[in-house]
Amino acid sequence: MDEPVLIERRDDRVIATLNRPDKRNAIDLAMVEALHDVCTELEDRPRILILTGAGGVFAAGADIAQLRARRADDARKNINAALFVRIHELPMPVIAALDGYALGGGAELAYAADIRMATPSLRIGNPEVGLGILAAAGATWRLPALVGEALAAEMLFTGRALTADEALAAGLITGIHAADALMDAAHAIADRIGTNDPLAIRHTKTALRAPRADHPRIDSELQAELFESPEKMRRMTEFLAQRGRP
Repeated sequence: MDEPVLIERRDDRVIATLNRPDKRNAIDLAMVEALHDVCTELEDRPRILILTGAGGVFAAGADIAQLRARRADDARKNINAALFVRIHELPMPVIAALDGYALGGGAELAYAADIRMATPSLRIGNPEVGLGILAAAGATWRLPALVGEALAAEMLFTGRALTADEALAAGLITGIHAADALMDAAHAIADRIGTNDPLAIRHTKTALRAPRADHPRIDSELQAELFESPEKMRRMTEFLAQRGRP
């Protein structure tokens, strides 16, 4: 049996490829469990995570056969939502490289990332209401923050999926890349992140994710720690030396 998620590990990043191409990478329980394992690894040793899908598709949704069998008690377990919250809260940035369909649970997984990029074939949205359910794994609270309340409402009420151009215009993705260049683009972003101080990146992500009411207190507390770090002193001393300043 093929692994539901293929994992490639590097010193500063992990690449997780959703791997059910015969099911258009529909998210089933085995995939959820595999992604929880990835989270455990990255919580223990923080690194950048790149999420992508095999076979020219990111994820065309949750596994409908499994969803059909679920009942009220299953809904209250927040099976997908709990995973996506965990991915969203990973210490280091998460990059979603989206090709083809990112629908339903696949879209909600993408919304949980910090940075999204796509190919021209992207179709991203939430058709759940057409199946008699709602998008309950993050779309109702993440999508409005990403694209605005009006567009999010239209998408969630109608089930309309955005094209790559529409997603770019809405700010949902940061760029459109040819399919054979998508992963190179994702790695280029990871490379740029990797040149920076990992602790400063982690604290920046913490500040970005904090509620508005926590600012500016949380920024000053995180900055206070960074102001005392040896890496801050090293980087700033090097910066000044390059410019001929003591």
